[in-house]
Formats: sequence, structure tokens, C-alpha cells
Amino acid sequence: MAAISPPASQTSAFDRARHWLRDSRIPPVYGILVIIFLVSIVLDLVFGIDDQLYIFNRTIMTNVLVRSVALGIVAVGQTFVMIGASIDLSVAYLISLTAVGASFLMNGNPDNIWWSVLVLIGIGVVVGFVNGTLITRLKVNSLIATLGVGLIIKGLLNAAFDNFAGSVPASFQTFAYGSIGPMPISVLVLFLVVAVGWFILRRMRFGAHLYATGGSEEVARLSGLRTERILTMAHIICSTTAVLTGLFVVSRLRSGAPWVGTDGLYDLESIAATVIGGTTLSGGRGGVWGTLAGVLIFSLLDTTFNQIGINAYMKQILRGAIIILAVGFYTVRSMREAA
Repeated sequence: MAAISPPASQTSAFDRARHWLRDSRIPPVYGILVIIFLVSIVLDLVFGIDDQLYIFNRTIMTNVLVRSVALGIVAVGQTFVMIGASIDLSVAYLISLTAVGASFLMNGNPDNIWWSVLVLIGIGVVVGFVNGTLITRLKVNSLIATLGVGLIIKGLLNAAFDNFAGSVPASFQTFAYGSIGPMPISVLVLFLVVAVGWFILRRMRFGAHLYATGGSEEVARLSGLRTERILTMAHIICSTTAVLTGLFVVSRLRSGAPWVGTDGLYDLESIAATVIGGTTLSGGRGGVWGTLAGVLIFSLLDTTFNQIGINAYMKQILRGAIIILAVGFYTVRSMREAA
């Protein structure tokens, strides 16, 4: 005999909320972001030293967004390759190369900005093409291929430079420190990159083909899609976003060094933020807005811990727990959908 569900009027608000969360299509990352925001308020109340909650300070919230720019831009590119069931570990080394290359090529001269940026974008396209070719043509595992390319870049950088090289012109630093009204230019660039990424994935044919390739490369190939070209283009997009991140980083530092990308852990953190945002490592599912939410979670944690003076190592513990929690949510949801 089938169980009779109680009428809606007899169902508690908690149960209704629980069922809504279970059945809704809203990615868990947004719920986690809200929880982290609320926890930040509680921590500020308990450990904060000021009467005013820092989290509602406009300057602090702007700093959270600016802190998200570098990781957010490269994480958008990482989302593309992970949707295609690939991965890119060369981005941190490419960020370092871009930072050093920009400060060396520009060398403080504003006239060198435009052609230096074009050269660096060209290098990013070449790196992305090499990564894609190694993975699709030579069938090298994406972890090994991109890590190998990254180590080659690192070796070349360390052989040519051992410290900060040159400098970028003051006018180029507008990228990091300029603003339009109350909004920093770098934050506007981040949202523009995310919006363009969303448009490509959701409104262009390439995006649909990339999801199909990540879902099942063999089925996509048998359907007539040129999966090798699609995945190579995803890697080119990823490398281009790494170059853009490198340009932002060097505009903040005013000069580039061979370790600025690897010290920032942009490879591992971009993967982590993308996974938290709902992009699966197996490919075929995910999106850039979820990735942005994952990046904001990291930035909010960093800012909270810095403001209230809690041990920075706890930040790493929480990050690991959040990654496990988010992946667990997505796994349970996938199992329920399959059932």
C-alpha cells in the first residue's frame, strides 16, 4: 500500500525547503556561496574588532571582487577545457611567462603596449594549439601533456630570467588600478570575460559541440563533429584567458617574475573553483557562472580570514572541505537524476 504524503499545510517549512532544494535545478555552489557569506558575518561578529560589520563595507566588497579577477579569468578558460573532458596544468606557467614578457617587452614605454599585448596573445594561442594537438592528435593524456608544456615554459623562463624583469608603463597599470565610476576596470573585464564565455557556451554552435564532445567524444565524432578541432579550440581559449590573467597580474605588480603564476597556484585553484562551480572532471557539464561563484567563495574566505585575523592555514582546510562537499552534492544529484 502506497504511503500517503501529508498535505502541504501539514508539511513544515523546513521540509518544504529541503524538498525544494532537492528537486530544484539550482547548482549547489550558489547555496554554498550564501552559507560562506553568512558564516563570514558570524565570524566577524565573534572575532571582529570593529563595531561595523566589515562584510557590508563597500570597500571590502570591492576588494573581494578585485581579488577574484585573476583567478576568475583563468578559471573561465579552465571551464572550457574541463567541459570538453580535458584539463590544463600549463596555465600557471603561461601566466608567469606573460607577466615577465609584458614587463620585459614594454620596458616602461607606453608605445610598446599594443604590440607587446598582441605578441603575448599570439604566444598564448600557440601554447593552446600545442596543448590541443598533443592531446587530440598524439593522444597524450591531458594532465601529462599540459604539465609537460608548462615545465618547458618554466625551464625557458628560469634560463632567461632569475628575477623581476623590466616594468610596465604607468598607463598600463590602469588595468589593475583604474576604475569607471565606483567599479574597478579589472572587475568589469572579469564580468565581460564571464559573459562572453557564457554566450559562447550557451548561444553559439561551438558551445553545443563542446558539451557534446565532453559528454562522449566517440558519439560526437560519429555524429559528424570535428572533435579534435573543438577540443583544440577550447585549449586555445584557455591559454588566452591565462595570458589575460598574466596581463592583469603584471599590471598590479608593475613588473613580472618567473614565479608569479606558480606562486599563485592558478592551475590548481582554477580547477578547484571550476569543480566547485559544477563543471565535472568527466566533461559534458558545467558553466562559467558557477565557476565565478566558486571563485567568489575562495575570495570571500581569503578576505574574511585576513580581516578577522584567523590562522591562514584554516583557509586551506576549509577550501578542501568545500571542494569535497560540493563534489558530494553534485554526485548525489547525478545519482538521483540517473535513477
